Amino acid sequence: MNDTVIKDTYSHRAEEALDRYIKATNTHRFSEVENLLHPEAVYYFSDRTCSSIEEIQTYFEHAWSVVKDEVYRASDVNWLHLGEQQALCVYRFTYEGYVDGAFVTGHGRATNAFVKEDGRWLLIHEHLSGVPK
Repeated sequence: MNDTVIKDTYSHRAEEALDRYIKATNTHRFSEVENLLHPEAVYYFSDRTCSSIEEIQTYFEHAWSVVKDEVYRASDVNWLHLGEQQALCVYRFTYEGYVDGAFVTGHGRATNAFVKEDGRWLLIHEHLSGVPK
């Protein structure tokens, strides 16, 4: 696992913000993720809505405690909107790691909304869901 701290949150491109977010998630340190979140971020997970940084942190840390050594990836990223101050993308996500010592994998769909404030792209909304049957 890469232990490099994700410090540079200033970016001219929203696409770079998504890459930073994925890298921060894979550090398994919420402080890295939080550095990229808007203070009013809202997450829609398949089993819960988190509408505060504290709730988001609790959800992430619980997930990391269940799925050990998790690696999260984004693919098929489609930027639906790339504006000067807002950006919206959808993508497929995969994860892999270990639950109770057994290797597991999973996948689904994601929607991420970013806003640019004070020269920083911040994630303000994430919606994760399964793949329809």
